[in-house]
Amino acid sequence: MQLAFYFDQTRCTGCYACVVACKDWHDVPAGPASWMRVTTIEKGKYPHPFVAFMAAACYHCTHPACIPACPVDAMTKRDEDGIVVVDRGLCLGKDSCQRCLEVCPYKAPQFGAEENAKMEKCDFCLERWAEGKAPICVAGCPMRALDAGPLEDLQAKYGGAHHAVGFTYKTKIRPAVIFKPKSEPAGIAH
Repeated sequence: MQLAFYFDQTRCTGCYACVVACKDWHDVPAGPASWMRVTTIEKGKYPHPFVAFMAAACYHCTHPACIPACPVDAMTKRDEDGIVVVDRGLCLGKDSCQRCLEVCPYKAPQFGAEENAKMEKCDFCLERWAEGKAPICVAGCPMRALDAGPLEDLQAKYGGAHHAVGFTYKTKIRPAVIFKPKSEPAGIAH
C-alpha cells in the first residue's frame, strides 16, 4: 500500500491553516523549517489576473530521490505504507550534507536555523495515522482542500490527476499525490 495526499487546488484560499497546524502539532519552531508549505502562484494581468495556491508537504514518492542520495542511509521508505521517514540521529546535518534537499524537486527536506540542523520533514503524522486519524494538515484545513489515505482509494474517490498549477509531476520518482487542479482562464499570459 502507498499512502498519498490529495489536494483540491480549487478550494484552497492560501490561509496557511495547514502550515500552522503542522508546525504546532510537531513543535517545529518558528524559522525556516516548515514541513507543510503553501506557495502563491500569480499569473496574467488586468483584466485577466489569475491566482492559485499550492500546498506542498513531502509527497512520499514511490521511488524517492532522497533515499539513495543520503550517504548515511538516514532515510527509508516504510514497506507497510510507503511513508518516507528520516532518522535524524543519523543525518549529517545541513552544514555537512543537504544532498536530500538538492535532489528533491519538491524541496520537502527541511532544515532549521540552528547550527548544523538535522533534516526534518513531513512524516504523514505517523502517530495520528496509527490511531486512525488523518494527518494534522488535513484535519486543520477549513476549506477541506486536503485529504489523505491509500493512493488507490484517493484515485477512486477523486480521479487520477497528477498535474496542477505550480506543480510538475516527476514520472521517475512518482510522487504520491493527486490533484483537483485550478483551471487557468483563457488569455492568461505565462
